[in-house]
This record gives sequence, C-alpha cells and structure tokens, in this order.
Amino acid sequence: MMIHALAAYQPKEALKPFEYEPTSPGLHDIEINITHCGICHSDIHLIDNDWNISKYPLVPGHEIAGEVIAVGSEVKHIKIGQRVGVGWQSGSCHTCEWCRTGFENLCGSQQATCVGKYGGFAERIITDSRFAFPLPDNLESENAAPLMCGGITVYSPLRHYGVRHFHKVGVIGIGGLGHLAIQFARAMGCEVTAFSTTPGKEAEARAFGASRFILSGDKAMMKKAAGSLDFILSTVAVPMPWASFVNLLRPNGRLCFVGATPSSLDVPVNMLMMGQKSVSGSVIGGRGMIAEMLEFAARHSIQAMTEALPMSEVNRALDKVRQNQARYRMVLVNR
Repeated sequence: MMIHALAAYQPKEALKPFEYEPTSPGLHDIEINITHCGICHSDIHLIDNDWNISKYPLVPGHEIAGEVIAVGSEVKHIKIGQRVGVGWQSGSCHTCEWCRTGFENLCGSQQATCVGKYGGFAERIITDSRFAFPLPDNLESENAAPLMCGGITVYSPLRHYGVRHFHKVGVIGIGGLGHLAIQFARAMGCEVTAFSTTPGKEAEARAFGASRFILSGDKAMMKKAAGSLDFILSTVAVPMPWASFVNLLRPNGRLCFVGATPSSLDVPVNMLMMGQKSVSGSVIGGRGMIAEMLEFAARHSIQAMTEALPMSEVNRALDKVRQNQARYRMVLVNR
C-alpha cells in the first residue's frame, strides 16, 4: 500500500505531497502509523542540503511517535498496538566495537531515519524495530516525540561525561534543545545557569529549572560568573566567543557542544591547561541511553514544550522554525 508523505523536491523549496511504495518489511522491521513528528533544525539542514548529503525527493522527519500496526517475525520486544518513538538513527551494523559496547550512535555504518530513506513527515513508516522505543504511558506523544532527537541529544552528554547532582551546569541557548537540557540537568539535582542573548527568555528559563540567568552579551555578568561552572552544554548553532565560556569553567570543567555551530574554536591552549579544562562534542546516544532517557523523562515529568500543527501545515511549521519563532518545539500531527 502506498505511503503518503510530504517531500522537498529541490533544496530550499516548500514541501509538497509525495507518495511512495515501501519496500517489504524485513524480519526485524515494524510498521508505524505516525501520529506525531517533531521538527528538528536538522530537518531544515536536510531540506536545504546544507550538509551536501540530501537526495530528492526528500521526506524529512526523525522525531517520530506513533502506533505499531505490523511487526516482523523476529520482533519480540514490541507488540502491535504499542506506542513507540523513533529518532535520528534507524540502523547500525550491530557487530563493530561501538555497537557491542552500547555506542551504536558512533557506528561507522549507522543508518539515519531520513537520510537515504523516507522519514517521518508521512502517514506511516517501516523501520528497524531495534531503533524503536516503547513510550512510557505518562509521556504524551506530542511532548515525547521531540525527546527522540532533542531529548537524547542533551541527555547523553550529561550522563556520558559524568555530571552529578553536586555539579554546577550551564546551558547556552534557551531553544528547542536548551529548554530540555535545563530540565534534565535540574532533575539530576544540578544547579543550572541559563545563558541567552534574549532578556525576555529569563522567566521561562527559570520556570524550566534554571536558578541563574546570564545574558551572554553582558560582559559584566559574564565576568562575575568566571570560574563558577563544572559543565557547560552549548546548544546553539551560531558563533559565540567560546574562550569567554571556557573562562567560566571551574578546574576539571568541560565545555561540550551539541549545537552544530559553523564557527571554529579560538581558545588558547593555556586556558585549557590551567585548571585541566576540556572541550568536547556529543551526538545523540546509543540505544541503551535512549531507553534510559525516556524512563528518566517519565519519572521526572520532563517534556518538550510544543506547538502542534496539522501535518498538512508543514510549511507553516517549518517557517516558524526557520524564523526562530517556535516555543520551543514544533510538532506535526496526523489528524
């Protein structure tokens, strides 16, 4: 049966109706009726071919929530009728050292949900069940869908780099990623500082769990905060004065990037050496980490703040993301 979707036919163009005949499900595959699909800024990059990997027609969408309607013969952990989520990654080799140690996100043969395949801006999808995750009952699909990419993107580095309840954490950027990062760090027991260039976001940042708000362009505020943070998570995709953020770190502190900023790092080496500070990056998380993240989010009532629009209004939703008008995650709904 044909799958109806919405696709970009050329870079930077509005999405239009598209349909395709899916391949036959494999032994490990499931078919999902998509009820919700979040919009990640990565979808914009794919539509516009910013990474030079897009092939058209391109059906974006990798923050999927929906109901399972068919399962392959080797699928044992997911049942028909179950609600599941699917994120950026939908396949790996399962045999390399990274897959064997729970870092499937680092597999050299990983398969993305909407790169070389048709993604979640559609009515249905057939995908590998091993990268589909049951959604906890107390997480609504609209709020859970963005966790499948945005949520794991910020949760994974907090866990991987050993952030503990006594650490002081900074989050740069109060947007689709940042508002989730604040919630996760606060739920871990951390004292959280939010950094933004927008004064009007202070009230919401504090509502998400930040105890301190700093305007990153305010030199006096930045100077006062010097040497006060153990871990800083950058969620922004714009150039920033990174050395000034390294200056905010305590000894053994870390600046970690999850936002795909186009800028290079201009940080003097001696700034890192003095105080044993470090700079690193992180990308999504392995299967075990995703399952853990969903359980943690359910237990602590962490959810994306969303604005939902019908799937048919995809171009309106994409425009809101492009213009930075989303508060804080756009979600498409099949009605």
